[in-house]
Amino acid sequence: MYYSDEIIEEVRSKNDIVDVISGYVKLKKQGSSYFGLCPFHSEKSPSFSVSRDKQMYYCFGCGAGGNVFTFIMEYENYSFVEALKFLAQRAGVELPQEEYSKEAKERADTRSALLEMNKLAAKYYYAQLKTEGGRQAREYLQNRQLSQETITAFGLGYSSKYSDDLFRYLKMKGYSEEMIIKAGLVNVDEKHGVYDKFWNRVMFPIMDVNNRVIGFGGRVMGDGKPKYLNSPETLIFDKSRNLYGLHRARTSRKPYFIVCEGYMDVISLHQAGFTNAVASLGTALTAGHAALIKRYVNEVYLTYDSDEAGTKAALRAAPILREAGVTTRVIRMEPYKDPDEFIKNLGAEAFEERIRKARNSFMFGLEMLEKGYDLNAPEGKTEFLREAARRLARFEEEIERDNYIEAVAKTYHVGYEELKKLVVKVAVQSGMAAPATKPRQTIRQETPKEDGHIRSQKILLTWLIDREELFDQVSRYVAPEDFTVELYRKVAELLYEQHAKGELNPAQIMNYFTEEEEHRAVAALFNTRIKELTTAGEQEKAIKETILRVKEYSIETATRNLDPTDIQGLQRLMNAKKAVQDLHKLHISIN
Repeated sequence: MYYSDEIIEEVRSKNDIVDVISGYVKLKKQGSSYFGLCPFHSEKSPSFSVSRDKQMYYCFGCGAGGNVFTFIMEYENYSFVEALKFLAQRAGVELPQEEYSKEAKERADTRSALLEMNKLAAKYYYAQLKTEGGRQAREYLQNRQLSQETITAFGLGYSSKYSDDLFRYLKMKGYSEEMIIKAGLVNVDEKHGVYDKFWNRVMFPIMDVNNRVIGFGGRVMGDGKPKYLNSPETLIFDKSRNLYGLHRARTSRKPYFIVCEGYMDVISLHQAGFTNAVASLGTALTAGHAALIKRYVNEVYLTYDSDEAGTKAALRAAPILREAGVTTRVIRMEPYKDPDEFIKNLGAEAFEERIRKARNSFMFGLEMLEKGYDLNAPEGKTEFLREAARRLARFEEEIERDNYIEAVAKTYHVGYEELKKLVVKVAVQSGMAAPATKPRQTIRQETPKEDGHIRSQKILLTWLIDREELFDQVSRYVAPEDFTVELYRKVAELLYEQHAKGELNPAQIMNYFTEEEEHRAVAALFNTRIKELTTAGEQEKAIKETILRVKEYSIETATRNLDPTDIQGLQRLMNAKKAVQDLHKLHISIN
């Protein structure tokens, strides 16, 4: 869907960023900006800045940044169009009717039809649960101690014993056989023809973060196989990028998620008050799940089944979450199999106590590793510590690695220095690290020249936003093409265009970019940390030196890329170099 720049800017301008973000983050005014704890990473000191003047936010801790659209996209896990519609509704802006290409319209129509069919199926299953045919399913749910309120909240239902019941219902509603097949609600084979995918099962609707039904899970009544059955992947259902219960857990605003294995675990935990519980959809936890979780929390408590399979699943999930930047702890359910059984037998308070006693996932992994070694035998303990050292060597950050070495040394009664030496030794032996070498005095490590010049370009863009009065002076000497990084050059072009129209608006520039990483990079350009300069003379000198660095590096880059046969280009560069000499006499006034 394409929306005009004018309608996008109207929506953005009618949603003040401070007002919008204040609904999610507690902000406190400091000077001309507002600060709070960043919702995108864990921190104790506020580094999350929101500027009403710029209509932008930026976190000096994790680098998250952008305009009001970016914030809603990141926080709510929305696409740009979803964020636009959300903010348009908030501001009372009526969006124009959607216009699509033929292919895009067909795809959008299919998605809409699949969502509507899944919604109808969920309502149908819910209604079937209340019929006489749904008696066994109702008794099953009652025996699982679920209240009617919980059954309603999660939209639980029942698929009847008749294997074409839903298919006939959807056909009656006007949907074609082809479309019902695309929805994953029926199967087709030569022997049976078209028949319902789910029958004689308790039904668990699966919803996306926007509360739309995208698929189902079904638990068979009786001894049929398989015990649990999930919808196949469709245009609207991707198992690796959705989590059961996330549509409810994301609104709990607790600082962590409880990740379970099954639907009933999630439902039981929510009923007991743990409304931040989610589960993967019949698959192992994936990098896609971890990235989705990271959008909402920075910490996860794994509550997988206490059997061997559950333990292995927890050990597999922990490094995937760690890679995504999510801290992981493990809750043990013994003597019960899973959270559902635990809650029913010991109650919510006991589960809360287990949360408090949850093990760090790395230390939990070592506890499981212990079982394969005889720690009472010297050779057994030595081999165990060698394997522990190999695992410790995988920590890339030295301070984190040292903290874990200290924890392991304390737990297993071994000297810290001795264990640290072992970690270094196994890292070198396994190729995870190179042997330490004493640096030669004659060699100096210098920061690449480009880094300093690129930073100068960022500083100059920040100054142009913060001090509009500099624009006329700077633009005499520095043009957008002098910015050597493509993203910086485009931002400069848009800034210069705005200034020429007398309407400098950094937040509007964000509308030009569509990727989240681009939003972060552009936000960083407008929030570069600049050394505090006290006197006007110091500031004028710094600005002049920055202009010179940007211009000189622009000429240097152009010279390297110049075609030797380009005589006109060579003449332009010679004129530019001469102009730079005049820049040394430049006087910048900030009054």
